[in-house]
Amino acid sequence: MTARIPFVSISEHRITRYSRSILINAIKLERTAKAQPIEQGASPAPVPPMFSRYQAHIISGLKSAVPCFSPSANGDDSSNELYRMMAYHMGWMDASGQVMESSATQGKALRPTLCMFACDSLGGDCSRAVPAASALELIHNFSLVHDDIQDGDVERRHQPTVWYLWGEPMALTVGNALRAAADASPLRLTEQGVPTTKALRASQILTEGCLSMIQGQCMDLSFEGRLDIGPADYLDMVSKKTGALIRCGTEMGALIGCNDTASTVLYASAGAHLGIAFQVRDDVLGIWGDSEVTGKASGNDIRRRKKSFPIVYAMETASGAARQRLLEAYGKDTPEEEDVEDVLTVLDDVGAESYAHQMAVDQGELASGELRKIPVEPWAQAEFDDLVQFLTARQH
Repeated sequence: MTARIPFVSISEHRITRYSRSILINAIKLERTAKAQPIEQGASPAPVPPMFSRYQAHIISGLKSAVPCFSPSANGDDSSNELYRMMAYHMGWMDASGQVMESSATQGKALRPTLCMFACDSLGGDCSRAVPAASALELIHNFSLVHDDIQDGDVERRHQPTVWYLWGEPMALTVGNALRAAADASPLRLTEQGVPTTKALRASQILTEGCLSMIQGQCMDLSFEGRLDIGPADYLDMVSKKTGALIRCGTEMGALIGCNDTASTVLYASAGAHLGIAFQVRDDVLGIWGDSEVTGKASGNDIRRRKKSFPIVYAMETASGAARQRLLEAYGKDTPEEEDVEDVLTVLDDVGAESYAHQMAVDQGELASGELRKIPVEPWAQAEFDDLVQFLTARQH
């Protein structure tokens, strides 16, 4: 039997981390598993139908949540510039302020989709969850605007980033405005018939999740100058940076959709596992992804010296000259192409790609297992399983 990593233990209203020693021991046990290599040339998994089902609700909710500022009394329209920049980042307008009928720059909206799905799957009216779902997507986009500044990224979703077009001070303001709009959104749940106590609890979940996400980002930044990061450190970080908002999505949706505390707790646990699966798959694509599909050069994360899961696994697993080559490449300010090739060779030697893939699959299975403990309709379990398959096999 394959050992599983017990990343989180979820009590009624909070997530408690397992101790570092338990994480490390679990990882050592996990290494006994025989991870199957990724099938090369496989067709991309189809996008699950839940994304299209809730899309109209989510877009409408987001546009209602983002304020469109009016010109000032003296005719100065500069205040509306903030909305234009926010709308540009969200994919609703181009850089000149022209409304876009459709946009390839809009993401899949995984977090709000999960929120509405969780509510729907428990027999709730999913339209009631729209303010909470909107808040999740706004928080996520606030983090993307700030991440682009911190990482110096000049492109996001196939278009120039906000800071690249308008400068860092303006981009910081845009991110802060998106965060403020997100904070206000859950308070509108009462307008959808959600009891006040649930609306306040949803707001608390969102705020705690946002704080956890920021803590994870701080940890990630601190890892950049270190070469002693192990898998346990990394998984602790991503459970916050990426996992927190995904967990918030499933937890808030369940909270709104039912009055069963046990189901809400299990949905939160499912979201926590799904968040880790999502990020580890992202890490695989950041190194071995098809550049024609991802839009990024193969090995791009290595050139940026990102300490993703395959890298930290290799740093702990490789030995001798192989480990030295890895540390030397990541010790340089700018790795050269021969360094990238050296790192790829080490990763291949220790089986990092297959191991990371198996980690994502295992976490996806744990997420599906949590849902099986909840009395959801068969269609909901089937769709959630399809989502797990999609997220752990996606090509972009």
